[in-house]
Amino acid sequence: MKRYRNKSPEEVIRIVTTEIIQRAIKLGRKKNRQIFISKTTGGKGTDVNFLNPKTGEGKSNLEKFFTPIRRVYTFNGLGSIEEKNSINWRVLNLPFGRRTLLTFQVAISFLLKGTRFKNKFYHWMGIHVGKGAEIMQMVWLDHFRPELIYIGDNTLLGAFTRLTVHAYEGSGKFRYGLIEIGNNCKIGAGTGMGPIKIEDNVRTLPGATLSPYFSLIKSGSVIGWDPPNVREVQIETEE
Repeated sequence: MKRYRNKSPEEVIRIVTTEIIQRAIKLGRKKNRQIFISKTTGGKGTDVNFLNPKTGEGKSNLEKFFTPIRRVYTFNGLGSIEEKNSINWRVLNLPFGRRTLLTFQVAISFLLKGTRFKNKFYHWMGIHVGKGAEIMQMVWLDHFRPELIYIGDNTLLGAFTRLTVHAYEGSGKFRYGLIEIGNNCKIGAGTGMGPIKIEDNVRTLPGATLSPYFSLIKSGSVIGWDPPNVREVQIETEE
């Protein structure tokens, strides 16, 4: 997506959040619901109508809300599935056309090998992929908002790695945030992560789960489970 290209992570999450706020205002009025956005995972938050960028007061309020910009935001108030006027969180996030296209693109990406074409394919989806990055088969890059994913130069994502920028928490509440992976990182096969910032030259061991345990991994770190407590059997021999 062109409007997300060559922009910093902070600029992109601001654009994404503004887009969702605008959709929340429109859908909230249509369904007669009060929708809130929060800077934390808990708490009621701020009524989205208070942040309407199409009004002078709302634009000013939105500017204050984004000072400082956060890496994670939470929407709630969409209602439970039993309520007739509930709003589906997927509908709030994106229009039907782009949701359908992204689902199709993700399905194709599972089968593609780590090539230059695959990186271009991810660029078309909105993902920020650095030069020389390699993304193996069966890697899942979240199609909720792929533009929130940044992968650095010469970084490797092993097979079956999962990058998830969002989490639905039930009862009409969901949160989303940025995933940033630095340069020259080696993400072991089967690694799972949610919103996180990973600095340069980080290695994860196969099967590691990073989020929600980490929000920042410093440069040069190696992340994984402790080795199992195994003692070698001593075999006695006859002299």
